[in-house]
Amino acid sequence: MSNEAQGSTVRVLVVDDQRLMRDGIASLLSIQDGIEVVGTAANGQEALECALALRPAVILMDVRMPVMDGVAATAQVRRQVPDCQVLMLTTFDDEEYVIDALRAGACGYLLKNIPAPDLAQAVQAAHRGIYQLDPSIVGKVVASLSRSSKSSSPPLTPSASPVDTPVSLNATDLTGREIEVLRLIAQGATNREIAERLVISEGTVKNHISNILSRLGLRDRTQAAIYARENNLL
Repeated sequence: MSNEAQGSTVRVLVVDDQRLMRDGIASLLSIQDGIEVVGTAANGQEALECALALRPAVILMDVRMPVMDGVAATAQVRRQVPDCQVLMLTTFDDEEYVIDALRAGACGYLLKNIPAPDLAQAVQAAHRGIYQLDPSIVGKVVASLSRSSKSSSPPLTPSASPVDTPVSLNATDLTGREIEVLRLIAQGATNREIAERLVISEGTVKNHISNILSRLGLRDRTQAAIYARENNLL
């Protein structure tokens, strides 16, 4: 295992067509532990050129940009620089953008209101290949994937897919409270919202989610949300 994989500095490229925004993101990230911002780009074409020249480990990619948009750029980067992960960071939570980005090969989709320390953690997770979605858009993605499944649409590309085929999953392995948590996850609720709804602490919510993922053999809350919908737990 390389030193970088063990947790050393992750090289990041920031891509955004608004100069103030990309410089701000770059500045905030540059003071976070374990992050090195190696460059910035103003559009998808520049992003691809920088990816080829600088070989970042992770690209933070905006969606709507001139010359080449973030979705098209993500597809090109994943094809030409396969070792580089692309994490979408945008203000747009439209279902179409999210699904298109994931199909293009993005390993996650986050909104720009994320705190800087959380964004740094997301970059580290993306580098490890961990799939991530902003909690506020999970419900939209799950609903879209469910519709796609029913209409036999092509699946997401293997590099971007948040769903591996579940094996031996059984909701009866869960407690009643864990099923309540699972239902709320599928509805797109954040940990805080789940805690408020069930009148428990956020720490308890996290423990429940950890138990759910472990007992059902799932990787993340997106898989959990899809499992809940496919098994009529809503």
